[in-house]
Amino acid sequence: MPFQLSVKDYNEISTGYDNNPAASSSLYAKAYTESRWYDADVEAILGKTWQWVCHAEKLRKPGAYLATEVAGQPILLVRDNDQILRAFYNVCKHRAMQLFEGEGQSKKIMCPYHAWTYDLAGQLLRAPETDHLLNFNIKDICLDAVQVEEFCGFIYVNLDTKAKSLAGQCGELANEINHWAPDIEKLTFAKRLTYDIKSNWKNVIDNFLECYHCPVAHKDFVSLVDMDTYRVTTHGIYSSHMAEAGKLDNTAYSIEHATVTDHAVWWLWPNTCIMRYPGRGNLIILQVIPAGPERTLETYDFFLESATPNQAELESIRYLDETLQVEDIWLVENVQRGMRSPAFKQGRIVHDPSGSGKSEHALHHFHGLVLDAYASMVVT
Repeated sequence: MPFQLSVKDYNEISTGYDNNPAASSSLYAKAYTESRWYDADVEAILGKTWQWVCHAEKLRKPGAYLATEVAGQPILLVRDNDQILRAFYNVCKHRAMQLFEGEGQSKKIMCPYHAWTYDLAGQLLRAPETDHLLNFNIKDICLDAVQVEEFCGFIYVNLDTKAKSLAGQCGELANEINHWAPDIEKLTFAKRLTYDIKSNWKNVIDNFLECYHCPVAHKDFVSLVDMDTYRVTTHGIYSSHMAEAGKLDNTAYSIEHATVTDHAVWWLWPNTCIMRYPGRGNLIILQVIPAGPERTLETYDFFLESATPNQAELESIRYLDETLQVEDIWLVENVQRGMRSPAFKQGRIVHDPSGSGKSEHALHHFHGLVLDAYASMVVT
């Protein structure tokens, strides 16, 4: 049975939220700690939104496939022989066996359990020992399709069959990304960092969406990024975070010979963060993966001009891994502990009408989208 919320539940969790960020409080703490709200997040948010999967380079050739998980569901992506990108539930129609693991190249999709075989468009081709079955026709059996879309050089999937296209929801995001990262199609995967964090995923997103904490908690970062030029703009399902950066000596990492001298960051609802840091041409994808009421997994994928980072890029990756992430993880894990305290229910949103990086209006924007998703589950 689908997860449902009562009007009372929704009224309680949305208490204190105001459409005006200057008059609003944050989400209630229980939205970050209780398993029922995590279940709501999985069904109403992760299961109905566009989820980042990989760079398009991974699935460019016919027969290329990638098995992954989205909102707890096994998903298979494949490029068929007609160059059509497809996605399916990674589940055989015979006995629910997972069809593929990992990534690779294949001319067909064959189940490793009983060798039921499908073409790359998901149509069943062969089912051994079924000749004598009644009312059975292999032509009637196909893998269940999932929405898939290539957007700005990356691939996303959406489990909601009725969801509007990502491009159709994103307004000017594609134009913004292509303006600030015109080399995106030429970049290639170079490095992945992974983290296991003792915090609700929404705390991680909250922390990402404001730099109010940066002068206090990220001394090196604010020497890299000019906070006086930092501006945050919210849009329908994304926000833009822009600043001049990498133009003066800093304590974060060397920016000698940098060709990118801006900090251009986008958050895409609900859990994808797209970043371009000072240095050579680059794009970093942070995927925030909810793993429990108080557990979040993160992947940082670095896409660079070459598959092997140069010395300056190794230094910047080391800074992000050993300094910036250490600082942020310490923050969100401590906030999560505070959320469990009876001393805290919710706090005020700090708002600067000028849209500076020290304002929390992007966090408020995120909370509004969360509440909209919860509202869709309310039954009267």
